[in-house]
Formats: sequence, structure tokens, C-alpha cells
Amino acid sequence: MTIDEVMKCIKDEGISQVDLKTTDIWGRWRHVTLASTYFSEKTFTEGVGFDASNLGYGNVVQSDLLMIPDPSTAFIEEREGQRLISMICDVYSVDNGKPSPLDPRGILRKAVSSISDVAENVMLAPEYEFHVFNSVAFNLAPNEVFYGVDGEEGFWNEGVTGEYIIGKKGGYHQVTPFDTLATLRGAIVERLMSLGVPVKYHHHEVGTCQVEIELDFCDALKAADYTMLIKYVARNVAKRMGYVVSFMPKPLYDEAGNGMHVHQYLVKNSVNIFSGQELFGLSSTALSYIAGVLTHGKSLMAFTNPTTNSYRRLTPGFEAPTTAVFGLGNRTAAVRIPAYVKDPSKVRIEFRTIDATTNPYLGFAAMVLAGVDGIRRGLDPVSLGYGPVEDSAEGRGEQLATSLSEACDALLKDNGYLSGVFPEALIERWTQKKLQEEREVNRVPNALEFKLYFDV
Repeated sequence: MTIDEVMKCIKDEGISQVDLKTTDIWGRWRHVTLASTYFSEKTFTEGVGFDASNLGYGNVVQSDLLMIPDPSTAFIEEREGQRLISMICDVYSVDNGKPSPLDPRGILRKAVSSISDVAENVMLAPEYEFHVFNSVAFNLAPNEVFYGVDGEEGFWNEGVTGEYIIGKKGGYHQVTPFDTLATLRGAIVERLMSLGVPVKYHHHEVGTCQVEIELDFCDALKAADYTMLIKYVARNVAKRMGYVVSFMPKPLYDEAGNGMHVHQYLVKNSVNIFSGQELFGLSSTALSYIAGVLTHGKSLMAFTNPTTNSYRRLTPGFEAPTTAVFGLGNRTAAVRIPAYVKDPSKVRIEFRTIDATTNPYLGFAAMVLAGVDGIRRGLDPVSLGYGPVEDSAEGRGEQLATSLSEACDALLKDNGYLSGVFPEALIERWTQKKLQEEREVNRVPNALEFKLYFDV
């Protein structure tokens, strides 16, 4: 929508409230709801003030920033019979009226603009894996540390629910009635499509209680906006239908984890510049992009895999990548070239390390800048030893980060490829917060430690 269309919609549809959503530094949506009588065309230039210290932007002394709605993101939503119009906002400074250098959405815009010498557009198609449970509970106390989840198709319920369950690691593309979550996925997808999200398909994933929704290609900013919207829609539709959704990378022990694989290619002069006559039908540009992503792999993971739980997914024995290699159709590699793509105009690569705990604006921006750094430097992934790997990638090539602290340490040493786009203050704040999170997690005893050490 345009500004005029938003204002007309509010009037014609009798919208009484306007919901403004913005992304905090860490990748969660926050919102404020305005009565439509207090919303006008001026809001698109003057914005709405908020306490940015609560969103990770700074301290309480200098915490006032503005959220300014982007009319092109407007959509109508309903909450218990209330009809609102919602918009995603950019974050601006109150001092000079310019975009805040720490705004994640602005950073992604700046990243795409900064590579104009290489490409005019970045096309992304994310895959969203997540778990759906009927119930979840957790508690952290000095005398009790636990979490518990349950799902009706969980293999642990074989003795309770009978035949229609998903066996351990046996859920990939299962049909109904074993796929008990098809109706929920369908409802989520129907809502997403009504909002213009380019859903490609959805299906049951490998794990019990695990599903996937995949998008068709769209530009990087829309892909990040849609990532936030998909989480929002999935959680709200699930809640109405009596489910709980989690995008955690590893909510279940010894089961498949949740990645957010991102298919991608670059466009120059309206042409896919990843298509070529080199290895696997790729161009030398695409190969250098792969080399850039893998060269900066550990550093990049501080943004693409920014939780301690991320590294519980990235372990040997599953399809999750653990080494910095690439391969044709190889799902154990950090970068996969889809073997089923035969149309040269649709040639792309898939980055498989990333997960949905990323702030998509920062994760996508860092990923693209890493790849483009490889292009500008003319890096060759083959001569650098990154592959191609035809069999299991485990133990082949350089090890990716195995912990959040390792990724953060790498980012502090290797961040030149982010220069000019990612403020130093953001990198410092990000690593401090993430290192603190890991220290907190490491302080908590867990069930396996009791099993291993209680009787020592």
C-alpha cells in the first residue's frame, strides 16, 4: 500500500486501531497500538517515540528513538473480533531525523545498497523448519531445572495414542493421518498467502512434531520481513488451534533440529549472475560468493546462529552442517548446490548453517556481505579446500564454530567484510550480550550431568 491507500483503508474499512511493529536488535518483533484517531499522514514522517533501551539499542540515558511505519508492509489483521491495520516500522533518530545506524532493517537495506557494484538485487528463498507441540512447560530454580514438551504424534506416545504417530526421525513427507499437523500448516499457509507471502510449499519434516514451510524467491528485505511475519502468523494461528510453535534449533534431544536454509542468487542487469559454465553450472561469481561465505563462516555464525541452542543442532550425525564445505546435492555441507535445478535462470546456492533464531535482517545482511567479499577478492572455493565434497561432509574441511562463544570470538577478529554497514557499536553490543548468554547457560546443571556425575 501507499500512504494514501493506508489512510483510505482505515477510513473505508472502519479500522479503529493501527498496530506498529518493529524488530529489536535481537530479532523479536515489538509493537505499539495507536487509536486511529491519533494516527495521520504525519505519522509517516514524524513517527512514534519509544524507549529503545528496552529493544537493545542503547542505555536508558539516551534511549529515545522513533519508529516510522513503512506503508508498503501494511496488512489487516484480526484479534478477537477487532480489525487493525499493521505495519512494519523503520527506526529513526530523534536528533537528526535520519535512520538509526543500529536499525536491523536499515542495516539490511544498506548492505544491499553497498554491493551495487556487484549486483542490483539479492534474491532469497528461505525454508522455515519448526516444531509444533500440544504443550510446553519449563522452569529454572535452585532445586529444579526442567523442560517438558508433548505432541500427539510424538513417538514417545506410542503406548498412549496408538498407530497414528510419527516414528523417530521418520516424518519426512509423511501423509495424513500420520501427518497430524497438515491442517494446522494449511491454516498458517492460507493466512500467509492472503497477506501476499509467496509460499512455495509445506510438508512434514524428518522429526516427530516437526514441519516446514518454504517460500519462493523474493528480494532480501521482503525475505526478512516475511521471516518475521511467518513466525508471527504461525504462532498466532497455532495458539487459536490449541498448539504451541517453537523455532528453536534443537527443542528435542536426539531428533532432527530446525534450520532455516536460505536459497539465494544475485541479479545484475536483470540476469541471474550465479548461472554460468563453471562447476555444477555455476558462474565464477557464484563460486567466489560460496568461498566468501565459507571463509567467513565462523564469524558469520555469530549472526546467523546466535544462540547457545543453535550449536546443539550443529552436531555430527544429523543433516546439519558441521564443516565449511560445499557440494552438489549434499545436505551435510554448509553450502549445497541443488542438483534438481536444471533451468539456468534458476541456478542458486543454499546456505544450510543458518537457523531461525537469527535476526533475519542482520543474518541475511552478514551472509550477503560475506559472499560479496569473496566475489570482490576473487576467491576460489576449490583451491581453498572447501570442496566440492561428494559424500558426508563430517570431518571434511575446516570445522565450523562449535559454540556461540567461538563464533563471537571469530566475529571480533574477522569483521572487516561488515565494515561500513555494521556499526562497531552493534558488533560490540552483540558479542557482549551473546557471550553473557553462554556464560549463563553454562552455569546451569542439566539432566545429563546428573546422569554422568551424581554418583561420583
